[in-house]
Amino acid sequence: MKTASFGTALLLSLALLSPTALTAQEAETGIIDPEQPRVEEPVLELPGEAPDTDDPRVGEQPDDPEAQADVAEETEAVAAPAEDAPVSPRDDENVQIWGNLPPLEVVGQPVQGGTGYMPAASPVAHDTHWVSYLVHYIMLGIVLLVIFLVLFCVVRFNRRTNPNPARFTHNTRLEVAWTLGPVLVLIVIGSFALPVLFKQVNVPESDLTIKVTGYQWFWGYEYPDYEFGYESFLLQQDELEAAGYEQSHYLMATDTAMVVPVNKTVRLQVTGADVIHSWKINSFGVHMDAVPGRLNETWFRAEREGIYFGFCSELCGLDHSFMPITVKVVSEEAYEEWLDWAIGEFGGSRPEQEVAAAR
Repeated sequence: MKTASFGTALLLSLALLSPTALTAQEAETGIIDPEQPRVEEPVLELPGEAPDTDDPRVGEQPDDPEAQADVAEETEAVAAPAEDAPVSPRDDENVQIWGNLPPLEVVGQPVQGGTGYMPAASPVAHDTHWVSYLVHYIMLGIVLLVIFLVLFCVVRFNRRTNPNPARFTHNTRLEVAWTLGPVLVLIVIGSFALPVLFKQVNVPESDLTIKVTGYQWFWGYEYPDYEFGYESFLLQQDELEAAGYEQSHYLMATDTAMVVPVNKTVRLQVTGADVIHSWKINSFGVHMDAVPGRLNETWFRAEREGIYFGFCSELCGLDHSFMPITVKVVSEEAYEEWLDWAIGEFGGSRPEQEVAAAR
C-alpha cells in the first residue's frame, strides 16, 4: 500500500507539472492510458518570471486578423505612458530630488587629507576660527620659549662649561614670573574666547525658529511657525546618485535636510527624545547637546548658499556614527518656494495667510 500510495502521489505530481491533465479514472487507478486524448491547459506565468520560450504555445497569435488587431491595440495601450502622468523631479537634471530645490554646491564637508577647518559660513564660525588661531599662535610661542630654555640650559649648564653647579633651590623672582606668566596668558585667551561663547548662546532676534530633536538614530526637524515637521535619515550608497549626491558623500548625506534662507538668523531649539545627542555643524560654529527633557537654544546665520554636512557629536549608542546632518542654505526666493512645497507635503500653514483670512 505504501508503494502504491507513493506511486499514485508521484503520478499526480507529474500530472500537475505536465501541460496535459489526467482523467479521473487514471488519477484513481494510477494507470495512464496512452490512447486517451488530452486537453491542454494554459501556461501560467508568475509575476516577473520570463516565459518559457521552448513551449510552442508561448507567443501564439490568434488566426483571425481582427482579433490580432485587437491584441496589438491592447498591447500598445498598456505600453504607452499616460499623458497626465506626473513627472518625477528626478527626470529634471536642474532640480534636486527632495523639495524641488535648485542644485547647490557642497560647501561644508570634510576633505581628504585636509589640515584646516571647514569653511566658516556664519559670524560665530568666523569668530571661533579666529580665537582658535590665536590660541595656536600662543601655543607656538610657548613651545618655542620652552625649546629655547631647554637648549640654553644644555649649552650653558653642562658639565664642561659649568663644572661647579650652584646649590640654591629657590628663586622668588623666577617663581613669581612662571606663575604670573600662565595667568596672563589665560587672561588674554579668556578676554577673546568668552565674548565668542556668549555670542553663541545669546540668541539675537530671529527670523526663523526650528526645533531639532535627536532620536536613535536620526534627526527630526520642526518648523513651529508653520506647523509642520519631518525626519531625516542616512542615505544608503545605492541611493546617493538618485538623490543628487556623489558616492564620496556616503555617511554624510541624508534623504531630507534642514532648509534655511541665506543671511537670515535661525533660532535652534535642540532636545533629545531618548538619550543625549549633539547637533553639530562645523561651518556654522554650532555645537549643542540634545538632552531629553531639556530645550537648549542656539543660533546661526548662514552667509553662503550651499550644502553643509554635520554629525552627531555625542556617543548615543549602536548607530551613533550613522545619524549625519544635512543643511541646505538657499536664496530667499527658493526658500519661499520650498516652504510652499513643504506645507503641501507635510501639512501646515502660513501665519500671515491665517491673519489675512481672519481679517
